[in-house]
Amino acid sequence: MPEVSKLLKPCSEPKSTICGRTLTIKIGLKLKTESIAHAVALARKLGHLFVTTADGKGLPHVAAAAEMNPVAENRVAVSAWFCPGTLANLDQNRLVSLVVWDEGADSGFQLLGRVENIREKAMMDGYLPETEGLSPMPQIERILEVTVNRVIAFSHAPHSDVDE
Repeated sequence: MPEVSKLLKPCSEPKSTICGRTLTIKIGLKLKTESIAHAVALARKLGHLFVTTADGKGLPHVAAAAEMNPVAENRVAVSAWFCPGTLANLDQNRLVSLVVWDEGADSGFQLLGRVENIREKAMMDGYLPETEGLSPMPQIERILEVTVNRVIAFSHAPHSDVDE
């Protein structure tokens, strides 16, 4: 992570108050893009990430996904067999949190953004008698295209929620 002093530059961005001092913090697109690339690489290494959505009233729902890929400088695609709760939330509220965390190293990223597009990737084809009578299973694998607005370090240990 770069030194904070390198990130502090005069600009017209909103100001933050830390320890009684008012600071202006501006995170450049290049730094955010590098953090997104690190998060994508970590998700590939781990083979999973978490997708948090919330309904219109703010009730959260956490889903797991296995794949995250870069789409553009500040955009990623997350694919999974998302359950109906995730999709219902996205109908009401497009804001998401994507968390990639390596428990062993206790380091990771939280990407905050907005789902811009939902595409179908694959569809179940066939009858599985062993699933009869069980709660509905997701039938369509979908891709969530997310524009990332903030990247925050994520760990179990005490950490800051200042952008990466």
